Parts: sequence; C-alpha cells; structure tokens
Amino acid sequence: MPHKDALKLARAVQTAAILAALQGYENAAISGLCREGAWEAAISAIRMMDLDALVADGSAKNGPQP
Repeated sequence: MPHKDALKLARAVQTAAILAALQGYENAAISGLCREGAWEAAISAIRMMDLDALVADGSAKNGPQP
C-alpha cells in the first residue's frame, strides 16, 4: 500500500474512532450515566467499530455503525 493510501486510511480510521467515541459518550450521558460510565461507553463504541466496512469503504464519511 503506497504511503498516500495508508495515510488516507489512517485518517479515516482516526475520524471514525473520534465520531464513535463522541456518539457513544453522548448517548451514555443522555441515558443518565455518570462521566465514568459515559467514558466506558465511548471506549466500547470504538471497540465495536466495523473496521472491515471502514477499510472496504476507504473513508469515514459513514461514521460509526449502529
């Protein structure tokens, strides 16, 4: 994989991870979880990301998968 493509993929993964974490934290906070619980939900959202779909798509425009 050429450097440019690897960098594009890395940025897509980074963006998707940030979006997943933000969405997970927000959903947990809305549900009434404390900050610590919301943080754990954010980390869990990152762990549940569909990396196969992200690699196949080649972008983070679709964000985290439900």
